[in-house]
Amino acid sequence: MSRFFEGLRRLRRNEWELLASALIALGVVMMMQPFALVLYSWSFLVTLVGTVMFIIVSHFPE
Repeated sequence: MSRFFEGLRRLRRNEWELLASALIALGVVMMMQPFALVLYSWSFLVTLVGTVMFIIVSHFPE
């Protein structure tokens, strides 16, 4: 776990891509759930932030 946080601090691609993918997945889950309108309302923004973050992170060094 400390290796993961060390990779985030050093701007390494693998750890940031994992975080961006998790945001995208969270946004999709928020969009699919039928219970809370607030989660559905924020789902597009969370998915968008994850997608933009993934595009930016893909330029980080390995």
